[in-house]
Amino acid sequence: MPNQTPESDTFSVAGRTFHSRLLVGTGKYKDAEETRAAVEASGAEIVTIAVRRTNIGQTADEPSILDVLPPDRYTILPNTAGCYDVKTAVRTCRLARELLDGHNLCKLEVLGDEKTLFPDVIATIEAAEELVNDGFDVMVYTNDDPIMAKRLEEVGCVAVMPLAAPIGSGLGIRNRLNIRTIVENAKVPILVDAGVGTASDAAVAMELGCDGVLMNTAIAAAGNPVLMASAMRKAIAAGREAFLAGRMPARRFASASSPLEGLFF
Repeated sequence: MPNQTPESDTFSVAGRTFHSRLLVGTGKYKDAEETRAAVEASGAEIVTIAVRRTNIGQTADEPSILDVLPPDRYTILPNTAGCYDVKTAVRTCRLARELLDGHNLCKLEVLGDEKTLFPDVIATIEAAEELVNDGFDVMVYTNDDPIMAKRLEEVGCVAVMPLAAPIGSGLGIRNRLNIRTIVENAKVPILVDAGVGTASDAAVAMELGCDGVLMNTAIAAAGNPVLMASAMRKAIAAGREAFLAGRMPARRFASASSPLEGLFF
């Protein structure tokens, strides 16, 4: 594993370099102050915002989330949450780019149905191709299929974001082997998106070699969101360090931790 320190261990997306590998959403908090405090406690540098549900300038006479999370402090990642077809998703990204003064970074998600919130992978590929051709830097939400992840990389997405489990479920990583396969075959950053429920889930994602984790409900729906945000920050760091350190081989049987030779009696 690379000989890196926490200070030198950064990751890059579309030419932007970040120290924090925790990305956070802004939905489901009780108010703007809790949102601000939780995001600050998380240490996140990238904050994702649902353009169709959150005011980032669409309504000039109403409070904007950007007043709480200013773009000069955070990298804003507008997302297409709530979009179920290519046309709506593409239009939402273009609206965000206009409102954010030409900001090309976006998180694409095209959902298949309202019950599972699983991605419609066929529509996702179509939308990704259109957005990439229009100059967007696309970070894309998808399922945990290694073939689909590679295809999205090939069409030009700058990061691929496979789900750990259904959005908002808190079930943790359901298919570790697929996530590891996606990571091993990727040439772009891989970030687990959706399904994380607690700090240990985030640590596991990082131990699998993911470049980062995006979460919202795991923090916002916690009993104490600010404290959970702090826990997630530590879990991401611990999981990353464990990955860099290289874990011991798993064994089927016991192996004594002290030497068997040279016993006193």
